[in-house]
Amino acid sequence: MRILITGSRKGIGRFLAETFLERGYKVLGCSRGDSDLDHEFYQHYKCDVSNETEVIKMIRLIGKNHGGIDILINNAGIASMNHILSTPGNTIKKLMDTNFTGTVLFCREVSKLMMRKKTKGRIINFSTVASPLNLEGEAIYASSKAAVQKFTQVAAKEFAPLNITVNCIGPTPIKTDLIKAVPKDKIDLLLNSQAIKRLGLKEDVLNVIDFFVSNKSDFITGQTIYLGGIHD
Repeated sequence: MRILITGSRKGIGRFLAETFLERGYKVLGCSRGDSDLDHEFYQHYKCDVSNETEVIKMIRLIGKNHGGIDILINNAGIASMNHILSTPGNTIKKLMDTNFTGTVLFCREVSKLMMRKKTKGRIINFSTVASPLNLEGEAIYASSKAAVQKFTQVAAKEFAPLNITVNCIGPTPIKTDLIKAVPKDKIDLLLNSQAIKRLGLKEDVLNVIDFFVSNKSDFITGQTIYLGGIHD
C-alpha cells in the first residue's frame, strides 16, 4: 500500500508517517523543507503545497516512480491567531493558500493517479474544531478549514464514481508546533467547550484515519468527524 502524507516533516504528519512505516506501508511525504526521517520505504519531497506547479511535478514523479497512490492524507496546514481588525492581507492569503488551496491541489492531482490505476482510493482531509466552535481570534483559520469541509462534501460526490472516498477529520488541540503560540487561557476555553475535556492525542487522530481507510468503510464518504465530542 502506498500512502502520501503532506506536512510529514514534523508533528502529526511525522507521527503518521512513522506509524504507517511500522505497519509496512510505502510512505511518501512532503514539506517545504528537508526531512531527517530515514527509512527504506520512505521518500520525501520538498514541495510547497500551495504551489500548483510544484504539486503537479511532485505527483507526476510519484506516478512515474511508484506507480500510484492508494491513500492521501492532507495533513499540511498552518494556523494564526489574529483579531479580524488586525489581520494583514498576507496572513489571510497564506492561511487560505496552505490550508484550502493545498488540499484542493493534492486532491485533484492524486485522484487522477487513483483514477488511472483504477484502484480503490482513500482521501482524508484535515479540518479543526475551531470551525464549529467559531473561536474568536481564529476567524481566518476556521474559515479556511470550513472551506476544506465543504470541498470534502462536494469532492465526495464527484469522486464516488471513481471508487474514491473523501472524508475529513477535525482534531481538537494537540501538543504540536501548531498550538505553541496559543495562550493557555484560549486553550482552556476551548477544552471547556468539549464534551471530553482534555487535549487530543496523535493516537486519537490515527484512530479516525484507520476508520476512514478501512476496507469496511467503502460506504463512508463526505463526512467530518470531530474529536472531543464537538459537533456542528
